[in-house]
Amino acid sequence: MPDYKEMYFALFRATEQAIQLLIAAQRKCEEAYIEAPEENLIILPNGQKEEEQ
Repeated sequence: MPDYKEMYFALFRATEQAIQLLIAAQRKCEEAYIEAPEENLIILPNGQKEEEQ
């Protein structure tokens, strides 16, 4: 008979590792975004007249 308890714990450990990997990737991307220099945004006209808006 399969050892269901060991199978459950193996799956649980793998799931936890996957979650931790995703969290680490998210943090790395967030840090890269925060450290990136700010860009100057330019608002371009949309070509519509004020009455049409």
